[in-house]
Amino acid sequence: MQISTWLALLTACVLISFTPGAGAINTMSNSMNVGFRRAFWGILGQQAALLIQLLIVALGLGVVIAKSPTAFDVIRYLGAAYLIYLGIRQFFRKPDLSDEATDALATESASSMFVRGVWVNLLNPKAIVFLLAFVPGFVRTDQPLLLQYAVIGVTMVTVDIAVMWLFFATVARGFQRMTRTEQGQRNLNRLFGVLFMAVGVLLAVV
Repeated sequence: MQISTWLALLTACVLISFTPGAGAINTMSNSMNVGFRRAFWGILGQQAALLIQLLIVALGLGVVIAKSPTAFDVIRYLGAAYLIYLGIRQFFRKPDLSDEATDALATESASSMFVRGVWVNLLNPKAIVFLLAFVPGFVRTDQPLLLQYAVIGVTMVTVDIAVMWLFFATVARGFQRMTRTEQGQRNLNRLFGVLFMAVGVLLAVV
């Protein structure tokens, strides 16, 4: 891959990563609830999903999903339902300032956050369709495909980790002081609950 092509890829990845979506909301929610450092596990789960989606596109399965209304809708509605479920759970979470509640949130397992991150990103067939339109512009069929897809994958994941952790997770740290009061917790739970549900509804209807 030529340096000019890679720079164009890098620029596109940065712009895409800064676009708010379910991954950004999940990252901010994790950072607020379990802390900036441990939110990294959720981000890794999101990157695992991104690599799976890229693999699906590289193997040509993305075309099948994009051209099959049934397959596309099944994944789309599952993703929407999962995001709405996360939103409802967050919206109705009761404020709790006890040490036990704080410890329970802070000690959520890395595997739990990782799996949630995977599902948040993976159950979005529009990401596959987007990659189908996005990736071919940076692939030359007269050059080794494996190396090109590896460069694309590493670039996308590296940029997304940097943006999710150093921007969205950092921004969420500013909300942590609001969790020290019941009203603050209630407001934040409702805010992130509505955001999750809004993204879920958009995924289902747009």
